[in-house]
Amino acid sequence: MKILNLINSRVNNIWHSISFNMTVQKQLLCFFLLGAVFVIFFIICWDEIRDGNFPLYTASSQDFTHLKLRQAHRKRIIRDLCSANSSFNFPGKLKTFDQIPDNALDHLIVDDHHGVIYCFVPKVACSNWKRVMIVLSQNLKAPNGAPYLDPLDIPVEVIHNHTVHKTFNKLWRRFGRFSHQLMHHKLKNYTKFLFVRDPFVRLISAFRDKFATPNEDYYKYIGSPMLQRYANISSPPASAQEAFAAGIRLSFTHFIQYLLDPHTEKYYPFDEHWQQMNRLCHPCQIDYDFVGKLETLDEDTEHLLRILGLDKYMHFPPGYENRTVVNWERDWFANISVSDRRKLYNLYEADFRLFGYDKPETLLND
Repeated sequence: MKILNLINSRVNNIWHSISFNMTVQKQLLCFFLLGAVFVIFFIICWDEIRDGNFPLYTASSQDFTHLKLRQAHRKRIIRDLCSANSSFNFPGKLKTFDQIPDNALDHLIVDDHHGVIYCFVPKVACSNWKRVMIVLSQNLKAPNGAPYLDPLDIPVEVIHNHTVHKTFNKLWRRFGRFSHQLMHHKLKNYTKFLFVRDPFVRLISAFRDKFATPNEDYYKYIGSPMLQRYANISSPPASAQEAFAAGIRLSFTHFIQYLLDPHTEKYYPFDEHWQQMNRLCHPCQIDYDFVGKLETLDEDTEHLLRILGLDKYMHFPPGYENRTVVNWERDWFANISVSDRRKLYNLYEADFRLFGYDKPETLLND
């Protein structure tokens, strides 16, 4: 009997041992399979992350989603207001692209190498975007004979030289009646973008740049006649330097009077630095893929370069720290009558509404 019990005990021990080993083996097999799956998943994810395709669920991906929604919102505003069904009307709204005069297309800079069209708006970081377009196109050579690779290497005097940039207006000059067919092809297939700014702040910036410091060209053709007409100075000094030395300066009030004078554009169209942004870039005729704003410049430039696939090797030059800002408006408009402020808003209302800027109620209702 003892022998039987001993045998039975041994058998039970062996059975438990076998069961335990099988359990361990199963657990090890499970761990091995899970480890293999994890390794494969990591390899796939790493390749996708490296190629920029994997959706990282981090703060940055949430920010990118926010930026995409922002773009959709900005483009929807333009699309809705440009619709024939919209009750908001403004000059040029219902024109077709082919009805736009060719000389009004000189702000559309083309880069055929990357398939990009940029409509530049003066006083909206256009100097730096022109630098970027020069680097992308590789049309301009540095002194060493090689194309510019760094936007900051491009001399300031070159940036605004119209001969440097390939524009839609030049297509017309080169291809004549065939140019519009080529333009339509590029508009359909290229990535089109522009950057805009609060219209009133842009006016302040333009005045500061062209009239608050001596600028001989602007003084001769615009400043001196403004002094005669609005400051009652019958014989202004011959140069800006002489005028400043004599303490004779244009005021912001004179500038606003000039803009509101119905005779101004009868003689010559608004200068590009204060011409309405919609007149420069024709958002009702051109379906822009990206609408950037100076107020969100850093985020928007990073977003756009990522869309263009240039974020890995192209960096947007830093802007000036002393940018004209919105909270300066009250000080600058302090001497402008409420009546003239309202007239000025009406003059630039299309820019305010098309590009999603709030109506400056405080300025208009003081």
